[in-house]
Amino acid sequence: MSFSVATWNINSVRLRLPLILKVIEKEKPDILCLQETKCPDDKFPYKALRAAGYEHIAVHGQKGYHGVATLSLRPFENVEKMEFCNKHDCRHIAVTVKAGDKHIRIHNFYVPAGGDEPDPEINPKFRHKLDFLEEMKAVKADMGDGLSSILVGDLNIAPYENDVWSHKQLLKIVSHTPIETKTLIDLCSQGGWVDLMRKKIPEPEKIFTWWSYRAKDWASSNRGRRLDHIWSSPDLVPHMQEMEILTEARGMEKPSDHVPVIMHFDLA
Repeated sequence: MSFSVATWNINSVRLRLPLILKVIEKEKPDILCLQETKCPDDKFPYKALRAAGYEHIAVHGQKGYHGVATLSLRPFENVEKMEFCNKHDCRHIAVTVKAGDKHIRIHNFYVPAGGDEPDPEINPKFRHKLDFLEEMKAVKADMGDGLSSILVGDLNIAPYENDVWSHKQLLKIVSHTPIETKTLIDLCSQGGWVDLMRKKIPEPEKIFTWWSYRAKDWASSNRGRRLDHIWSSPDLVPHMQEMEILTEARGMEKPSDHVPVIMHFDLA
């Protein structure tokens, strides 16, 4: 049985609704996890997305900033929302669905970007990012309840050398500083997670999911970063099939600076 999970920082769900509809019409992932929805729950475009087949929608949003939403072709068995750092800034939602003979908890995260200065002593946004990651360590692949797990989202860190266009030039740039990359790699391994994107495409091949709005010609310069991630519990690794990074979405009209990533599974 095929099962697919997609993640996409959409950078305003209402502004980019036409792009979402275009992608889901073509790809039809079972689960679509959106980040940076920038939309309070009562203003979310439920009607249009349900008309496109996504009857099951879980949202955790606020006006103008942050926000996550998970759309599903399958009914939810459970919905959970976690708060981090006592900020109440809508950066996580988790749903549980049945796929094949597995019950899978799917975490959808939007990790703080961290501002421009990678020094927690002078930059409260970077301090918030590091504190958020510290609290994320409680989210394990195996929570002892018999569920399989998937963790996706804009984690705002490109952890490996070939997750950025230039390792040397970005070492002092927020999203690729040593403290961030080590923290995320440790969070993944110590939490019992498997980085499926790097399992599918190992280093040293480059993987990018984000290209800056500031780039005059993002495609030709190709100065990208892998800020979007898909992790899973080890039991799902043997079921992993195709991975798609929809780079063409970056070239759509009024695009997000992130592109969708879709992981396909074959479950019994």
